[in-house]
Amino acid sequence: MKTASANQVQVGLDPGVTPAGTGLDEVVWNILGHTYYLKAEGANAFAFETYDLPGTFVPPHVHPTQDEFIYVLENEFDLYLDGAHHKAHAGELVRLPAGIPHGYYNLSSVPTRAMFWVAPGRRLRELFDVLHNMNDPEQVVREAAQREVHFLNPADYAFDPLALRRGGRENSDRPLSGLSA
Repeated sequence: MKTASANQVQVGLDPGVTPAGTGLDEVVWNILGHTYYLKAEGANAFAFETYDLPGTFVPPHVHPTQDEFIYVLENEFDLYLDGAHHKAHAGELVRLPAGIPHGYYNLSSVPTRAMFWVAPGRRLRELFDVLHNMNDPEQVVREAAQREVHFLNPADYAFDPLALRRGGRENSDRPLSGLSA
């Protein structure tokens, strides 16, 4: 544990810069077609950059003990956020409070890049280490449940996010600026 010199407070993160498209200490995960680059980790936060090819998604799930944030760097995501459809474009911040079901989808024809972070970090690093190169979605769901990430049963979705790709609009788009904190 390092100590910040200005106030002698212990800090859990190492200071520094992690360049785009690289992982801290060269840590990169491949999880069901997504590429995740470790950016920072500590007891109070965990951050990673994502590169999501067209058609990739993380279905609705809940982090009961972590707030999560997504800052879209390039392109856009379709979001399942507490049962409603939203879109997040480059330059926009998505707020995902603990306990709120959420999922993200790249339904476009080009890759999407984003910065994700959760607070506190809890067991997300451990989960990503276990899921790296795993190809069985059912095993992913089981492993996630053991590490405080709980996927919803598709029968419990308020709408089918993949139907948006097919032109279905179960819920209307609402701008992210209309969300409450």
